[in-house]
Amino acid sequence: MYSLIFFTNVLRLLDERGITKYDLADQAGISISFLSDLTNGKANPSLKIMEAIALALNEPLPALLETTDLDPQSIATLVERPAMNTLPAGYLRVYALLTEYQAFTVQQWDQANRKSISEHQKE
Repeated sequence: MYSLIFFTNVLRLLDERGITKYDLADQAGISISFLSDLTNGKANPSLKIMEAIALALNEPLPALLETTDLDPQSIATLVERPAMNTLPAGYLRVYALLTEYQAFTVQQWDQANRKSISEHQKE
């Protein structure tokens, strides 16, 4: 799913900046056919390739992986899976920017929830 979020953002930036896939491929040091396969979901990018693309776009890699303007249902349709089917009812997966203290608190909640889910799956 991260590659889908990544390339949704890459394609959006290309459109916003008026950059062609050919130009991006050249600046990132990858072939245009490989970039096309990546953006069409026919190949999976390595971290090194994603970093090269992010550098060519002058964008931090984490920013390209954090969010997408697609809603979860659209993403699920694109990857041909039910939306967030790995989580039990009553749980949501969210992404947020937090202070260090907030992140610590959320990590504690995350660990407790993962433990609870794991115990219920064993039953």
